[in-house]
Amino acid sequence: MTEIGVPALSLVVLVGVSGSGKSTFARKHFLPTEVVSSDFCRGLVADDENDQAATADAFDVLNHIVGTRLRRGLLTVVDATNVQWEARKKLVELARSHDVLVDAIVLDVPEDVAVARNALRPERDFGPHVITRQRKDLRRSLSKISRDGFRRVHVLRGEEIDAATIVREKAWTDRRELTGPFDLVGDVHGCRAELEDLLTALGWELRRDEAGRPVGAAHPRGRTAVFVGDLVDRGPDSPGVLRLVMGMVAAGTALCVSGNHENKLVRALNGRKVTVSHGLERSLEQLAAEPEEFREAARAFMDGLISHYQLDGGRLVVAHAGLKEAYHGRASGRVRSFALYGDTTGETDEYGLPVRYPWAGDYRGRAVVVYGHTPIPEPEWVNNTICLDTGCVFGGSLTALRYPERELAAVPARQVWYEPVRPLAAAARRDPGVLDITDVQGTRYVETRAGGKVKVREENAAAALEIMSRFAVDPRWLVYLPPTMAPADTSPLPGYLEHPAEAFEEFHRAGVAEVVCEEKHMGSRAVAVLARTPRAAAARFGVGDGSLGIVHTRTGRPFFDDPALMAGLVDGLRDAVSAAGLWEELRTDWIVLDGELLPWSAKAGGLIREQYAAVGAAARAALPEAVAALDAAARRGLAVEDVMDRTRRRARNATLFRDAYARYCGPVSGLTGVRFAPFQILAVEGRATAGEEPHAWHLSALARLSGDLITQTRHVFVSTGSQESREAATAWWEALTGEGGEGMVVKPAHPTAGRVQPGVKVRGQEYLRIIYGPDYTESLDELRGRFLGKKRSLALREHSLGMEALARLAGGEPLWRVHEAVFAVLALESEPVDPRL
Repeated sequence: MTEIGVPALSLVVLVGVSGSGKSTFARKHFLPTEVVSSDFCRGLVADDENDQAATADAFDVLNHIVGTRLRRGLLTVVDATNVQWEARKKLVELARSHDVLVDAIVLDVPEDVAVARNALRPERDFGPHVITRQRKDLRRSLSKISRDGFRRVHVLRGEEIDAATIVREKAWTDRRELTGPFDLVGDVHGCRAELEDLLTALGWELRRDEAGRPVGAAHPRGRTAVFVGDLVDRGPDSPGVLRLVMGMVAAGTALCVSGNHENKLVRALNGRKVTVSHGLERSLEQLAAEPEEFREAARAFMDGLISHYQLDGGRLVVAHAGLKEAYHGRASGRVRSFALYGDTTGETDEYGLPVRYPWAGDYRGRAVVVYGHTPIPEPEWVNNTICLDTGCVFGGSLTALRYPERELAAVPARQVWYEPVRPLAAAARRDPGVLDITDVQGTRYVETRAGGKVKVREENAAAALEIMSRFAVDPRWLVYLPPTMAPADTSPLPGYLEHPAEAFEEFHRAGVAEVVCEEKHMGSRAVAVLARTPRAAAARFGVGDGSLGIVHTRTGRPFFDDPALMAGLVDGLRDAVSAAGLWEELRTDWIVLDGELLPWSAKAGGLIREQYAAVGAAARAALPEAVAALDAAARRGLAVEDVMDRTRRRARNATLFRDAYARYCGPVSGLTGVRFAPFQILAVEGRATAGEEPHAWHLSALARLSGDLITQTRHVFVSTGSQESREAATAWWEALTGEGGEGMVVKPAHPTAGRVQPGVKVRGQEYLRIIYGPDYTESLDELRGRFLGKKRSLALREHSLGMEALARLAGGEPLWRVHEAVFAVLALESEPVDPRL
């Protein structure tokens, strides 16, 4: 049995004459979607797989499909003869352009076998001379195919073809199965003593040899160290650093990527001609004093270091000089060059050193990229990247990042070991408070933890951009938008459009054992973003003008245009949080709350006057007159009984309609009469609590808030499997709505995975008059046919985006990453959905 290993991400080129069995081999060893056949492409462009006149167009299609698959990181197999050098050359160049490896598998069968096989295929009407010509091309190729640029060439003959097995080899850079936790260490540059200091400070236990030299280290909590390269040069003890790191890597307690200094030192040790500068002379001198056995082991170790690692399911990438997203997991000379040296502009600065392109400023990837190479005074997050080279050898410090905690640790250099050529420069930094249009325009797919990829169409993005640019609050405060909420399934009960029974049954079918029913205040949905101090506002939100928060609507607009009113509302809520001791209890200097602002008229006064009150006033003025006129007609003997009954019902309905919206109007003067009803703590420092804590935790913590601004949210918990519990909650809902309340929202009591609605609303009979009109009870049969599918889909997608925004916020990701998800919610809001649902 012949085992053939191909990279899991690669291009595999099948080579062989027509009739050699390439298609059969491809079907046996690869998925149908992985194989791109020239015959199939010829059929696509000519409706005839044997139309040789369409070959040029067919290969244009083939190359496009192959290129697209390689760009998307998919293994791809080309099923074509590929016996000519020109055809193979194009495929090799295509693979290189996408930074993937390319292998060739040659099926070398006798000419008579190929001719016989083609004779059994009536669609192959070309003569044996074609096989003869292809066979000659193949014979000429076999002697030099290994020089075409393939990583490996596998030649199979006779029984080897049927006996072959394909093994997919994981890339050396692919260590995604390692989830940490990790301690990532910046450029050491021969500073062995500082490395010992740092590892000890991080809790590592050093192992020493008989001479007292550190030869390994382990962490009692099973952490793994990851070195970003440049272990050597400039410092006082490069061999000591190598001995320690080599021992850790050999013991499996550390990983290490290559730095440009290791790369140059290996070339020097291999006898290559290099310029001895930038501290290389010190490493060569120090290694010369070491035993030959150690020198060879160190050379082999450095020579075996790879360009980068993908860790933690692809969420963490480590490369010495960083790595843009398109290169993650790829293998080519330019990927390795970027990982070791970064991207230069081709210019030199006043010190004669190359000017490096600030790639991190353009980075938009989800993976955290940790790197070194360019010394900076202090590490800071730039988008989703961080540089850990803080110039220890130049008298700065040696820095480590704890992952996934995102905590930094550093020890100072014991002295200046090497004078820098130029001063340490600050990292290139993008202003996190500036929303770049390129982050949100066009059709986009936003990756979420809870709901996978969510598509945002270009036209929806354009509508959201209009709203955000003209009406939204300062985008630095805009860290979350609530999702739309779908109503419960339509009720079949007489007189009801919505009823709790359908909500309870929906969650019970979804496997949710317990739900919470929360009073739905008839107010305006409000998100409060509060900072404890001006320093906290500047540190997390980039707001340095002294403001301490914002309260905005579910579409991101400020509740009050008057800055004084907004500041008063924010201060009142902050005071309530302080008095409840939540800053200390939650260990946070900022908090995001979800709630409703009451009364409805505080925000919707204009809407009430122009729409609802106008309808109510017209109906109350006209319908009594109509009733009186019909009554007079009836007394004169006219048959108007049916019209009379309908008009009287409409008059009663108009009165009920007016009473329904009037309940939610209240006198407001400044902040007098304004109340905030919180029902969820969305996020705090380091925790996206909305997705982590049960609702009982949220409601218990928020129950401690008090003051003139605060209104509590009444609620009951329900066991969905208990009819008694359902009936009790239904009675509670009936009492709530009977008193004029809007209704309730039913939510899973605990965080729930999968496609389960985050909440469904069950509105009262009278409140629905505001939504569907005074006479909606006359049309219940028609309304029961309303379509809820799009609203439900929208609610799920917006919820996953909201949870993603909170996770990014709590995780300390840059605000542009948070804005990406928030903006997507606003974009989805422009999808056409019945606004009454």
